[in-house]
Amino acid sequence: MYTKLHAVARQVGSIIVGKELHIRQALTCLLAGGHLLVEDVPGVGKTTLAHALAISLGLRFNRIQFTSDLLPADVNGISIYQREKNGFVFHPGPIFTQVLLADEINRATPKTQSGLLEAMEERQVSADGVTRPLPEPFFVIATQNPTHQIGTFPLPESQLDRFLMCLSLGYPDAAAERALLMGEDRRVLLKALQPAMAPAELAEAQLALKRIHAAPALIDYVQALAAASRQNGLFAEGMSPRAAIALLQAARAWAALEGRDHVLPEDVQAVLVPVCAHRLRPLKSAHGVALASRDLVLQLQESVPV
Repeated sequence: MYTKLHAVARQVGSIIVGKELHIRQALTCLLAGGHLLVEDVPGVGKTTLAHALAISLGLRFNRIQFTSDLLPADVNGISIYQREKNGFVFHPGPIFTQVLLADEINRATPKTQSGLLEAMEERQVSADGVTRPLPEPFFVIATQNPTHQIGTFPLPESQLDRFLMCLSLGYPDAAAERALLMGEDRRVLLKALQPAMAPAELAEAQLALKRIHAAPALIDYVQALAAASRQNGLFAEGMSPRAAIALLQAARAWAALEGRDHVLPEDVQAVLVPVCAHRLRPLKSAHGVALASRDLVLQLQESVPV
């Protein structure tokens, strides 16, 4: 079944050129049952990545453009009075889908951003005293622009923690950019894509992840990383238990994509930065300069023996 996921990766790679590692990380996040945050400047393919993944997996896809005037009801849905029924009827919002692209999520106000929390964590939406389950699988891919850009609201820590992984696509290298310049329009290529995997096969692969073995020594390694993040003085707060669980789950998914039925320390290291960098807020150094979270997470990895 994981062979189909490799086929999905190849197909998405034909659209997002030169980003094989990032596509693999996105599939790892999906396989682990988490949500993905993609942070980068506009125009590097964040939206195209989400759309290509949804088509290749045969999943229903909705896109919400987050703006400063967007309301929670615009995302989750609203009840409207219908005279012929003499009552209110709930109209589901665009969140009732399988792959939701929350585009430029940090351009919305914190009130609207918080409307996603229940959906992302519980896979349900509560409105008018009624709890409505979301479709399975439910995968949120949120994009955010750098926080120094005009009109952005930083995501609160509680919401960042709901994203299993955070990626930054970056600019393409010269060869990939040339292929983009000389190739067809990405929108035309997206329309030609066909599903490379059925939703039922994805659900089966997600369930099979529970059978990927993590030895006690591997659990010791994950615990050592979590303990070091809390004690080494690099971060304002260390890894939470939820972050440690996310790290292990992502490592299981990475091992599965590698074709193994057990987790190695290398699998943990492969997903450590995308799982933890957005969760760990760095302390300022002695010179008053804040180092990037990614660099500090790599320091954390080097400081903990396998």
